Amino acid sequence: MVYAAYSAGRLLARGDVTTAVDHGLGILHLEQRLNIDFETPLNNIFTGHKLIGIPADFAYASLHYVVTPVILAWVWKRRRAADYRLLRTWLLVSTLIGLVGFTLMPTCPPRLLDAGHGFVDTMAQYSSYGWWGGEASAPRGLGGLTNQYAAMPSLHVGWALWCGVVLWRHGRSAWIKALGVAYPLGIALVVMGTANHYFLDAVAGAAVMGLGLLLAKPALRLAARIRARLSSATDEATGTAAPAVNGASNLNVAANVGDKCETSARERERIPRQQGRDADRSTGGDSGGREAGAAVRSGSGGKTAAAGDGAAAAAR
Repeated sequence: MVYAAYSAGRLLARGDVTTAVDHGLGILHLEQRLNIDFETPLNNIFTGHKLIGIPADFAYASLHYVVTPVILAWVWKRRRAADYRLLRTWLLVSTLIGLVGFTLMPTCPPRLLDAGHGFVDTMAQYSSYGWWGGEASAPRGLGGLTNQYAAMPSLHVGWALWCGVVLWRHGRSAWIKALGVAYPLGIALVVMGTANHYFLDAVAGAAVMGLGLLLAKPALRLAARIRARLSSATDEATGTAAPAVNGASNLNVAANVGDKCETSARERERIPRQQGRDADRSTGGDSGGREAGAAVRSGSGGKTAAAGDGAAAAAR
């Protein structure tokens, strides 16, 4: 759903061609002043060697749409749910940020600049080898369904960086981790060598992914609050009673039952002792005076006391 919105947004954000060309030339001139226009020598290599240019065109036209969902499915299958939710949210938030960039800054890619700037569109040059035509990586006849002026930032590089981080962090073997490093670097070379992006487009794609990573956890917390409010509103609308917080009602029931059981136990302990004391009082009350007097006269007070203790013990 997010990718559909992203694609539709690209079409709506085509912008003015003149503005897009001005932005592209501004980026190129800035890179030339800083001597970081790496796309120029790379494009010369890709257009001069078929063994490099043709595989690069296939990589640009396909890997973006194949590797990313495959790795996303792999994370869903192999990792914890919390890991998957964070990585998925990171990817989606970054994609939406990229859409904002396409809208605010439509940019002409190097391949669409005037030929005097020295760039060759390798996708058009080698179009007979693939399914694409002369309009970016879209299949022949469908170039009108893509926005060719959505060069800033490069989400080819951004998504490849996301894939690389996932492979590096969650891959178990050394070769998977090595692939995690090589894949984003290779895609960065491909997008510049095919004249689809400037070097600063690639840098912006990496920056967008960094910002998306920072916003991923806040986005998850916001989504959780929204779900909680929607759930509460649904319960109120349907009249469903909310469950007791922390099982409070069950705790109260258990406490009451426990109190009764504890009271019953005390009563069971107290009653025999009370019975023993009552028996002692009854015996002592009825004949205590006479037995005491007799014991004093006969010297048998100790025996009487022992008998009383024995009776109380028997009663207990």
